This record gives sequence, C-alpha cells and structure tokens, in this order.
Amino acid sequence: MHSFLPAVFHYTHPLKPHSYPGHGTNVTPPGPSYTSPSGTQTRVRFKGNKLSLGQPHKTIDACFAKLYCASLQQKCLERACCWSPVDEANVPWCFFSKNHGYSVVSKNIEARLTRMDAPSLFGADIKELIFYAEMQTENRLRFKITDANQARFEVPHEHVQAPSSPPTGPLKYRLELIQKPFGLKVWRTSPEKLLFDTTIGPLVFADQYLQLSAKLPSHNIYGLGEHVHQTFRHDTNWKTWPIFTRDAFPNGGTHNLYGHYPYFTCLEDESGQSFGVFLMNSNAMEVTIQPAPAITYRTIGGVLDFYILVGDTPEAVVDEFTQLIGRPFIPPYWSLGFQLSRWDYGSLDEVKKVVERNRQIGIPYDVQYTDIDYMEDKKIFTYDMEKFKELPQFADYMHEKGQKYIVILDPAVSTGKRLNGPYEALERGHAAKVWVTEPDGNTPLIGEVWPGETVFPDYTNQACVDWWVDEISRFHKEVKHDALWIDMNEVANFVQGSSKGCAENKVNYPPFTPRILDNLLYSKTLCMDAKHKWGNHYDVHSLYGYSMVLATEKEVFKTNRSMVFTRSSFPGVGKYAGHWLGDNAANWNDIKWAIPGMLEFNLFGVPYIGADICGFFDDSPEELCRRWMQVGAFYPFSRNHNAQGYKDQDPASYGADSLLVKTSKHYLNIRYTLLPYLYTLFYKAHVNGETVLRPMMHEFYSDSETWGVHSQFLWGAHLLITPVLDPGVENVEAYIPDAIWYDFEKVRPSSITDRKEKVNLNLPADKLGLHLRGGAILPAQRPDITTTYSRRHPMRLIIALDDNNAASGELFWDDGESRGILEELDVLTMHVTHNGYTDPNNLKFENITVMGVTGAPVSVLVSDGTTTNALTASQVNYNSTRKVLYLRNLELELGKDYTVNWQDKYRNSRHFDCHPEAGSDQAKCEARGCIWKPSNVPNEPWCYYPDTHGYITGKVVETASGITVDIERNTAFPSQRSQSRDISKLRVEITYLSGKSLRWKIFDPSNARYEVPIPLDLPAMPETEENNRLYTVQIKNKPFGIQVIRKDTEEIIWDSAVPGFTFSDQLLEISTLLPSNYVYGFGETEHPSYNHDLSYHKYGLFAKDQPPGYKLNSYGLHPFYMGLEKSKNAHGVLLLNSNAMDVTFLPTPALTYRTIGGILDFYMVMGPTPEAVVQQYTEMIGRPVLPAYWSLGFQLCRYGYSNDAEIADLYRDMKAAKIPYDVQYADIDYMERQIDFKLDKVNFKGLPALVDDMRAEGMRFIFILVQKLFYYLEKLSSYTYRSMYSMLFLFCLKTCSEMYSVPKLHAFLVCALQDPAIAANETKGSYPAFDTGIEKDIFIKWPPELSNDIVWGKVWPDYPNITVDNSLDWDTQVELFRAFVAFPDFFKNSTAEWWTQQIKDFYNNVIKFDGLWIDMNEPASFVHGTVGEKCLGDAALENPPYMPPLESMYRGLNHKTLCMNSEQILADGTRVKHYDVHNLYGWSHTKPTYDALLSATGKRGVVITRSTYPSSGRWAGHWLGDNYSAWDQLLKSIIGMMEFSIFGIPYTGADICGFFNHAQYEMCLRWMQLGAFYPFSRNHNSINMPRQDPVAWGPEFAAISRDVLNILSSSTHGAVVGVRGQFMNMDTPLSKINLHVRGGHVLPWQKPENNTHYSRLNPLGLLVALDDGGSAHGSLFWDDGEGIGRLCMFVSMCVQEWES
Repeated sequence: MHSFLPAVFHYTHPLKPHSYPGHGTNVTPPGPSYTSPSGTQTRVRFKGNKLSLGQPHKTIDACFAKLYCASLQQKCLERACCWSPVDEANVPWCFFSKNHGYSVVSKNIEARLTRMDAPSLFGADIKELIFYAEMQTENRLRFKITDANQARFEVPHEHVQAPSSPPTGPLKYRLELIQKPFGLKVWRTSPEKLLFDTTIGPLVFADQYLQLSAKLPSHNIYGLGEHVHQTFRHDTNWKTWPIFTRDAFPNGGTHNLYGHYPYFTCLEDESGQSFGVFLMNSNAMEVTIQPAPAITYRTIGGVLDFYILVGDTPEAVVDEFTQLIGRPFIPPYWSLGFQLSRWDYGSLDEVKKVVERNRQIGIPYDVQYTDIDYMEDKKIFTYDMEKFKELPQFADYMHEKGQKYIVILDPAVSTGKRLNGPYEALERGHAAKVWVTEPDGNTPLIGEVWPGETVFPDYTNQACVDWWVDEISRFHKEVKHDALWIDMNEVANFVQGSSKGCAENKVNYPPFTPRILDNLLYSKTLCMDAKHKWGNHYDVHSLYGYSMVLATEKEVFKTNRSMVFTRSSFPGVGKYAGHWLGDNAANWNDIKWAIPGMLEFNLFGVPYIGADICGFFDDSPEELCRRWMQVGAFYPFSRNHNAQGYKDQDPASYGADSLLVKTSKHYLNIRYTLLPYLYTLFYKAHVNGETVLRPMMHEFYSDSETWGVHSQFLWGAHLLITPVLDPGVENVEAYIPDAIWYDFEKVRPSSITDRKEKVNLNLPADKLGLHLRGGAILPAQRPDITTTYSRRHPMRLIIALDDNNAASGELFWDDGESRGILEELDVLTMHVTHNGYTDPNNLKFENITVMGVTGAPVSVLVSDGTTTNALTASQVNYNSTRKVLYLRNLELELGKDYTVNWQDKYRNSRHFDCHPEAGSDQAKCEARGCIWKPSNVPNEPWCYYPDTHGYITGKVVETASGITVDIERNTAFPSQRSQSRDISKLRVEITYLSGKSLRWKIFDPSNARYEVPIPLDLPAMPETEENNRLYTVQIKNKPFGIQVIRKDTEEIIWDSAVPGFTFSDQLLEISTLLPSNYVYGFGETEHPSYNHDLSYHKYGLFAKDQPPGYKLNSYGLHPFYMGLEKSKNAHGVLLLNSNAMDVTFLPTPALTYRTIGGILDFYMVMGPTPEAVVQQYTEMIGRPVLPAYWSLGFQLCRYGYSNDAEIADLYRDMKAAKIPYDVQYADIDYMERQIDFKLDKVNFKGLPALVDDMRAEGMRFIFILVQKLFYYLEKLSSYTYRSMYSMLFLFCLKTCSEMYSVPKLHAFLVCALQDPAIAANETKGSYPAFDTGIEKDIFIKWPPELSNDIVWGKVWPDYPNITVDNSLDWDTQVELFRAFVAFPDFFKNSTAEWWTQQIKDFYNNVIKFDGLWIDMNEPASFVHGTVGEKCLGDAALENPPYMPPLESMYRGLNHKTLCMNSEQILADGTRVKHYDVHNLYGWSHTKPTYDALLSATGKRGVVITRSTYPSSGRWAGHWLGDNYSAWDQLLKSIIGMMEFSIFGIPYTGADICGFFNHAQYEMCLRWMQLGAFYPFSRNHNSINMPRQDPVAWGPEFAAISRDVLNILSSSTHGAVVGVRGQFMNMDTPLSKINLHVRGGHVLPWQKPENNTHYSRLNPLGLLVALDDGGSAHGSLFWDDGEGIGRLCMFVSMCVQEWES
C-alpha cells in the first residue's frame, strides 16, 4: 500500500474553533467509503475531467501523493483537489492535484517562485516568493522561502547565524530544484541517497498558512516536540503533532506541551548515516508524519527557514545541530547531585524537617528547593515573612552541610500591593515600561496567574531585561540562593487571552488553527495580538520562555557558573539552561514516558534534563517511588518533586529502614561515584555536542533492533541503564547490543553472554540493571552525602576491557562552578591535554579497577615520564573469578602525566609452543627457527613460533560444494624433528556437508596415510546453496589457515591462520584461535571444571587402564569439544583421529592439537545452541542407544563378597529397609580362580538358588565374566592353546534407541563383565572359545614380517593348580601367577562372528543374562607390550619422536597395553598398526557385543563399556571407571557425566561412594543422594574395603537413601525460588538434596516400588510446573521397556493456566 501525505487535516471557521456536525472539536472528518458492487472498498480519483474508480491504495496519476486539502467533499472540489473516501483512520480523503503549488521562473542560489493558478485554501496566498539556498558548511544546508516583496517575521535567534566563511571541503549533500511545480530534493552525495524530497506535495504559502511536505528515506524519525511520545521512534501511521508552547499536563495525549521544537533526526539505515531537519519558525504549527515515510509541516506565520544537517552517525547530527543553535552549557558540579523539592511545604520549619530527616538517613543529597509557597501571596521577588521568616539565612543553613538552595521564579507579576507596603518590583517595572501590552503598544495586558491579577514581562525588550536582572540581583541580596528555576513561561495565563478577552481578528482567530490543545491559540495564554518588542504574540508566543532564559542568564552567569532550568524552551535554550519534563503524575505510564522525553531533549541540545521523580501529581505508592528513585538516580537532572496536597515522597518519608531508602541510597551512591564521568559527559556535550543521556541506537545504529529501544538508555557510550517500569515486575526484557558487558554492581563480566538479543534480567525489588560496556574508562570518586564532600575524596578509574582488551576514556575536571574550561585529562594514558587548574584539595587518583583482565599480572608499572615504579604486591589484587584487577593506594596526582601499564601474565598468550617436549633451551629453540623468550608465568612457552611459521597457500579451487587448497611447507624454517619426516606438500579439502555442518580434511595427496575406519552418518549431498549455510569459509595465505565465520554474527569461530602448523610422519600439530573462553569437552581425562581453564593447560589423550586423576589419560578418547561464542551461539568440533594426542589450551583464547599419526580430519557442527550442537553431533556419529527400563533403577555391586550368604543378607536387608533397587551384581570373587563360568562351590554354592529367588521377585542379576582367553605353557617347544569364556560375555549393554521390551518376572538378568583378553593356560579342550579363536585366527598377532605369533599379554586369570601368594608385590604376582592371555581383534568380521557364537552358547547352555559389562578393553594388560616386555618392530612406534603428556609416558605407549607394532586387520582386509587403532579397541569391542546380546537374548539389554570413542554411545553406556572415595569425586563425577552427554553417551555414571579407599559416612550419604540422579546409578567398591551399600551404614542412612530413591513419592512443596540468574545459599541438612523443577515443564512420574518391575504396574502421574506465562509443556515416551522393535507411545503434553 502506498502512503499518502496530508496537507490540511481540517478546515477552520475564521472566527472560532472548527467543528463538524454531530462531532466534537479536533476530530478526523467523517465520511463513508465508496463500496463497489462486489463490496470491495475502492478509492475514487480524478482522471481528466471525469470521476473514475481506481484500484484500492493505488497512486493517483493526476494528483500528488495524498495530502489533506479540505474536510468536506464540496470544499475539496472547490479547491480543485481530489476526493477519495477510504475507511482507514487518519488517511486523508481530500488531496492535492498537481495544479497546486509554485513554479520556478529563475534559478540560481536564489530562485523566484510564482504561484500556479489554483483555488486558494485559506486566502491571502502570496503570489511571488523568493527561494534562497546557502551551503553553510560541508554538512549543513540552509534554504529559506519567504515573500519576495514584503518582510515577514523571522526568529531573532541569539546564536544562529551564517558562517563567516564558505565551506572549504567537499559537500556531503547536493541540492536539486524542480521547476514546475516547484520542489526541491536534497541528496546525500556518498553514497547517493535522496534525503528530503518536497516534490511529494505542493508548496502552499499564504499569509497565515504555510505548508511544505517532504518524503524521507526511512521510518526512523526521532524528535519533534514538546509532547509526550510514548515511544522514542515515531509512529509514521498518520500521526499529527501540534507545536506551540502550552501549560498543559503531560498525560500521554498528542497535544502540545511546554516547548517548541520543529526539529527531527532521521536515521537512514544500518550504516548509521543520519540527517536532521530544523525548521526555524516559532509560529503555531502542526507536523504530520505519514507512512510514505514523509512529513508535512503546516505553520500559520513567519517563513519557511529550513536547515538540513547531514551526519555519518546520529551522534554527528546532534553535533551539527548544537553547532547551529548553541552548545549546551556545563552545569555546575553540585547540580548533578540529587535534589529535593515540593510545592507547598507550608513553612520553612517543614522544609528544614525534610532536610534533616534526609540528612539523618545519610542519603546523598545536594539541593533543596522551595516552590511558590515561599513567596508572599505568590508574588515573585518576595518571601513570606511569617512562615518563611528565616529564609534569608536558609542558604547558609544549607551551605553549612555542603548543600545548595534553589528558588522558583515565575514571569507573571502581581498587580496588587504587598501586605506591608508597595510592591516595589511592580512599580519599577511600571516605570521602565517592561510589560507585554495590548495591541495599542502602551497598555499593559492584564491576565491572571498564581498571585491573581498579573502583568507579563516582555523579555524581548531590553528595558525589561535590565529590570529583570536588577530584580534578581536585589532579591539575591535579600534571600541568598544558588540557582533559579523559572516556570510558567509558555507563557501561562489562567484566563483566556486577557482579563478583557481577545478581539475577533485574524490573528486571534486565524483561518487555519493547528491541532493544538483546545483548538484556540490564546487558550491559557495571552491574546495573539498582544505586543512584544519582537512582534505580535502571534509570532513570538513560543519564544517567551526562550527570551526569559536569555534575560535570566545575564544575571545568573555573571561570575560563577550557576544554573537556570526552565519549563518552556526553544532550540538554543540548552546553551544556558536545563529543563524538566513538567507536571507529570505518580503513575507507571509517566515513569515510562520520561525516558523518550529525556532522549529527545538530548537530541534538542538540552542534555540537562529530568522528570519529577516519583511524580508531581497524586500520591506516589512505595513501589512506584522506589522504582522511580532507582531510575531517577540516573537522570541527568535528578530531582524528586511533588505537588500541593499530596503525601510527602522524599525518600526519608517512607521510613529510615525502608527498602526504598536502602535502594535509593545504593543507586545515588553509584551516581555520586560516577559524577566525574557524568560531568565529563556534560563537558563533551559542551565542546562536541555529544548526548549525555544517549539512545541505544546512537551507539549501535547498525543493529536495527536498537532503533526502537526506549525503555533503556545509556550514560554516554558506556553505561547501560535498564530500569523496572512496571508494577509487580522483577524480570525485565532487555535488549543487549553487540558488545561485551560487565555487571557494574558486581564488578565482573556480566552473566549476560547474549549479544544482539533480548534477554530477561532478574531485577528484584531493590535492583535495576546497570551494565558497563567493554572499552570504557570511567573516572570515579568515592561518594559522599554531598558533592562538596565527595569532590575532596581521591579519584579512581574503572576500566572495562573490550573484545580487543582495549579501553579509552576522558576526564574533565575543574572547580565545578567557575566559568571557562579548566582542565581535561585523557585517562587512557593519563595524559593531561589542557591544564589550567590546580585542585585545592590536592586530588589524586587513588584506585584503578580494570574489568575483563584474563589473568593475574606479573607486574604493574607506573611512570610519570621521568621515573618508573613497580607497584607492590599489596597494591595489586587480582580476582580470578570476576576477572577484575584492582590497583590500590596509587597517589597519582591530578594534573600530571602518567602511564600505568601492567605486564599480563599471559602477555604472550598468542605464542604457540615450538618446543612442547621437556628439556627446552635457547639453543634447541633457535635450532628450530623459533623465538626464545623466558617467562616466569607457569606453563607459558619460552620457545614459540615466529608469525609466518607453517605452510603457505598455493592453488585454491572453489566450487559450490567446497574448497580445495594445495599448501606447501614454508621452507624458510628448518625441519623440527629429524626422526619425523616433514611432508612438504599437502591437500586441503573443505566440504560444505550441510547448512549447519562442514568438514575440512588435511592429508598427503601423494601417499595414503591411515584414516579412522569409523563410518559417520553424513549428508548424501553437500549443501551447494550459499544462502542456506550458516557459515562462510576463508582461506588465509601466510601462514596458511582456515577461518570459519558464522554469518549472522560475523564471528570467527575457527581460525587456524596462526603459526606452528606441522604435518610430519609422527607429529601433526595445528592451532586455532577460539571465539571465547568457554570450551567444553575433550576426554577421557579428569577435569576440575566443566568449562576448561585456558591457562596453558595440556591434556594427553590415549586410552589406558588408568583410574581417574588430574591430567591422567583414562579409558577412552574423545577429541571433540563444544565452544560458546560471544554472541551466545555454540558450535562443536570433532577431530576424527585415533592416534595418541594432546590438546593445549591457551588464554588467548586458543587451542593446539598435537597427534602422532593419521591425518587431520575435522568436522564442525554449527548449533546454534549447545543442545543443538549435541543433536547435530550425534546425528553425525550416531544417536545414543536407548537403555532397558530396568537399567534406570538403582544397582548394587562389590568386588569382594566373601560368599553367597553376604549377598543374601544384603538382599534381605535392602528389602527390609524398602530401598528400591533393580540389579545385584557378583564380581570375580564368585568364580573359581577368577575363571569365567566356574562357580566357587565352597563359598558360593547357594548362589544359583539365591539368584532364582531374587529373579522371582522381579530383580535382575549381573555376573562379571572376567573372560580372558589364556594358556598354560606346558612345554618350551610348543604351546597348548586353551580357551576360557572369562572375557567373552561381559560387555554391559546400554539401551538401544530402536529396541524395547517389557521386563518379565522370570527373565533372569546376568550382565557378564567381560574383558577382551582370552586366557590360554588351560588343558586343551577345556576352553572351546580359545580353541575356536585359534582356528578362526581371531587374535592380535605380530605383522608377518616380524613373526606369526600371537601378541601375548597377562590380565586376571591365574595359572591352574597354584596358590597366589598375596604377600608379594603386584608385579611379582603377575610374573609368577598370572596366565598368558590373547586379545581378539574385533575389527575382523570373523572375530565378530566368533564373539557372537560364544555369547549365544553361554546364554543358551550355561546361564541366562540380559546385559553385558565389558571391561579392561583399552585394552589393558598387566605387562607392558607383551610377555617379556620386548616389542618387535619399529621402536619409534613404541616411543615416538614426540610423546604426548601421558601417564608413564617415559615407559612408552605400550605401558599397560599391547605393543604398538602389533597388527590388526580391518573389515576390508587393510592391515593397520595397533599404534593407529589402539584407541579404537573398546569401540571395536562394543558393537559386536551389542549385536551378540540382541541375537542371544532377543531383548534390548544393556552394554556398559569402559573404553569409548566417538559413536560408542550407539551401542553402549559407560561408567567413569575406578574412582576414589573422596569428596572431590562428587563434583568431578558431575563434570564427567556432563562431558559424556556432549560426547553422545548419556547413559553414564560413576561408582557411587567410590571404588577405591574407605568411604566416609557423610560423604557416602551425600553421594547416594547425588547418585540417585545419575543416569547409570550403581554403588560399587573394591575388595578389602568396608561395605558401603545403603544398609551397611545403619537405619538413618538407609532411610535417607530410600527417600531419595523414592523421590517422586516424597512431598513436592512447589515453592518458587525467589531469585533468578544468581547464586544463592540453600538449606541443605544431611537428609536433603535440593531439587527444583523449571517452570514451563511437565514431568511424568509413577509411584515407586521395590523395583521397576512393580513400579511400572502403577498408574502414571504428572508434575506440572507453570512458567511466567502460566503454561507448561512436556512429553512421555512409553513402551515395554526391553523389547526390540516393539510398539511404543510418544505423548506430548501442554498445560495452560486459564483466568476465570
């Protein structure tokens, strides 16, 4: 739909306010829409001389874009305009044809305009006009249109004038004139853009009706005033705003208020380029904003005098505007303090009572006011000598405590006498003839204001100015005061026009009246034909307040800088005065609307602006006043003021101990702390025209979301204030622009990591949002109760580093009240740029606070240019949690030059380690072509790569599906390791897998290298549509690197264009910069925190039988991490490489990978949320298996049951205690000689019957099968191979995502723990598994060129017929008593078949089971490499040239495992070294086990595996290994489980209460409470340790354990936690674990029983937790719990709270 511009909104009768039949005044003209036969509303248009129907909302050929021309059809047609009714609010029905306007008859910098023949709108059209254009500056264009033959009224502005010289630089605009009809276009020159186009409508120029319309380039229009604008950005849907100064209430209507501002700013687009338009005209007018977007001016006098101001940013436009009208004054320092006022204290005693009670509560408070009640009968320049008899001494009373006193002055002067004599001020005024007069020019006009009958000073008369200045001076001598508050100067009059009324003439009743309040020009003011020196009141009415300010400043600004603030204003008043937003009310609307108002006055060049805090009218409720005091503490002019007859609302009136007082003091103390910063902002406003209270869009104009923000604001560029503006609210939606933000109150990086997003801030009753933008240096000072005292305190600096670790700032400082600029400091280097002032208080910078420092400094140095001193340790404090550096007791003198710098502990944090091996020295470092620089920072490299080290980019080929790059090693640097040959030429293949994933693979194109043989689920076709991808990829040259950039935020999330890239035979090294410090993942190692500490920590990754310990490589390998970005987005990166490796974190932030084989094969998923990262990652590696339902129950296990009676007693006691549990285990102690399938018939002969009894009661039983195939060496000349099922059957199964089955009462679960090693020392034939394995050649052997033998190891099984001497050390026991074992090669298809058959035989012939627990599959061996510990083959595979930092690294890779030269054979027949696939052994073991379990049982059981690799979770769960009974293990178990969740293995747990060491009562109880919520919940400990099952500790322990395992049946309190987004202390008695349900969620539950077999028979219930919106959602998956491919249900649930 096209938007149309109104010209005349309504037509007025020449003598009285307009009206329509049946309607009130000031309404849109009524009229029906034309409706076609089809019922469609249709516009009507003229075409030639015919009336014809047109399509709805189409542009009309014969007419201008729609402009109002008249109200009624007859009038419309009489004016030769177009009539088109439409049923849309505010859209004009009558609009101009192209016959209206003027044509250009001559053109240059001046042009004469002649009116075209067309009917007149209001008569008195001016036939000939003169157009004058002046290119005043590079950024400012002026054009004026006026009567060519007769002078008209023009604003006699005090400051605006033409520049003394023409512009010297290129103009940023150009002017284009259109001849017929006349129009003009103002263009921006670069880039070319049409800014102001008046050809959209005709120029109308009559004596009392001037109209001009212009099309604008965007809807981002700000300004025009004074009104209440409920939003900062204008609504362009046909809004008309009258402009004419008026004493009216700011109650939210569209009526005119106190000031006259025909000025707006327009933000053009995301570039920030903006322009301002100022119409220098003081007559009554209205401005209509239309959806074109366009603007129409209609004014009733003067001239059209426009200034177009062009800027590169919105802030630059304010600079241009204030250059034109006058820069804002610098208020005295004390006027930035908090101020108290009210109308009608009643007496000076009451004033003092208020002063004293606020002093006593210690609230920062600088200024006290008295309103008109201090006067004698409200007469100005008097005081009430009865109720305010001590007023002459009141200023001294205030000054004694460092406070100030301000009085009010109204302009109107009473005509009555004083109580005790003549009114001398009046008499002197009469004598000087200073009054506004009636039309005769002599008779003072009489009106009525507060004192009754009054006369009105004419401040445009120099005699009046002299009289006024003299009266102020006289009164100041009588009643001392510190500043003046001038009010009622619109000018206000309580009678219409005058006591005599107003004559009926065209001045008082013009032919057109703008849509002003009451539709009457002289309503509540003077007659329009009243006389001033400057002209008729008709012309100068809106200049009354302006002229009063000019007169007042002549007195106030004589010596010291004082202050004036005024209610009525005009552009330029900010040069001398401030303003408040008038007589608001105590309601929640007015607290909201104050913010757009203050933002607008900053555009208008009046930054000293505020609103009456807590509201002027009405009683202010505590909550409203409290929230208003919070935000009011950040108003530039901060005053609490209320009206006559309402309750007190000064802070102390609410009670000294009230929350209002507490929060008011808190935020006023912050204000006073930051007054040096606020004062500096006013200085910058005065010098550069900058805004003080700044709209968010001025700083973040490239973000369109900021364009409409009006409930938040900034102090300058850096302090973001987010207030609470609604009742009963503690969570506020706030917009967070694109920067790093610090929580100002907590002095720490904000918990807000979001950027360019709306977030919910938790702001409880005593808080508002206060955030400091990175990049700021704020001067600050210790606060005090007044500025007099605070200015004596030492200064400090608050520094907030930005994304580039940089910050800047300034300080302006002087005595706070003298005229003239005294001193400015640049505190970035503390360099004094102008020093003409010595502070009498000998001020010093005492403290500096630096936020965002990533590490503790090594040293802090302070230099004054002559000497440099290091701060002592006591002066430097670094808070690592908050990342804040505090520098204390500095004694840096104000006015001197200083440089303060610190040597960051991580100053070389982008230095990538060139010599990661031990034994680095300068010679070795430089031999590698690297840089040597010692450091005393722990772990920081002393030897690091030069910037260009690495590879150089060669040929780059880009296709729609990816990029191929050839790269070559930079031979300017020597080879680093002679034992590991560099590969000089490499190929890089980048594939756009999907819109959310990509792959980059770096390999040797000439010689095939080992690649991980794990299939990933990748998209069938790459994503070739660039617009569908969330990322772009860039290739960097020297050094070569890949950058992956997230499109929407432009963040680089992978950047390997850093030095150190290495690709050699046995070392591949690559580094990348990270987008943030938030990195999660990499395993399996024990991490002390979920988010990695990036302080040069290095972790080795290599699967090993190693209990968890700090930086010890444990059972699995997961080279995957998830990273967060500054924008809150997340991504994940997988390096598909299975060789031994390490990862190093750098505080840059950065990450270095080093792996000792294979290729570099990276996969990235783009999220954007952390959960989406996990979903995309598991989509790639395989979704996790779905566990059997029973496996989610509690489980008990112990290595060390002495006999079956112990298990029976345990089961009985658990039942008696009614503790739910589902699974009981028996570890290797039930076996004879730890041999699988051989029952100890002495100690465990009753176990089968016990198992039957337990099974009959719904229990599951899991046996461990420590199944190694081992052999006994009978003769030296030959080996007899024996088999044993020990290891065979024991992989524990985790649930699979496709399979389900209902637990049966008779289904006996045996989860066999199975190690892979197969024992071989038994009599031939006694172990068919081993014999069959030999026949099928399934065991790992040496390569044929070395030997045809099996690579033997040793694990659990003992030789037959021996007694183990446990008094011997472990290694001796292994040597003497442990049998030889062989390790199946699970990569072989024949091994998988063999494995499946052994498991099925065991299930069918020996014992039933439902799950398998597979252990020791790293693979673990009790000897190193092989029996005899002499590995055959290449020694460099056992001890590579670069050894990652692994446990026992100096003993080689084969420590506690197989020789790396061992050979394995992949399914396709490819022969590989164990060196390459060692970390895949557990992975290769898992799928055959899972497949065998399903094949044997026909049900979905559980496989639990100890060793894992990416995609293991498709078939198995995991436990965190052989942990210790220690408090730190509780926290670390949480970290480990969260890591395995992002690794795609969610069925994970830790051994509850610990595997090794004695458990302690309290620790074990807390662990039981925590472990009840592990996905895999098992209590398990080791031999020779005391029992730690729940009933072993006594009744209290058992009861608490029962309660937590039965948690859903315990009472649910439903209490709402009272805080959000912050840490809190919670009550945690020993019997309690804190559980909370997030609002918005529905949780299904079931009544618990002794085990899940029975609980599944109970009805289901729902736990519903409503969110803030009163709704909740949830889902339920349900099936039979263990079947394969059975039917299931998935139920979604939604709950919505309804209001009755």
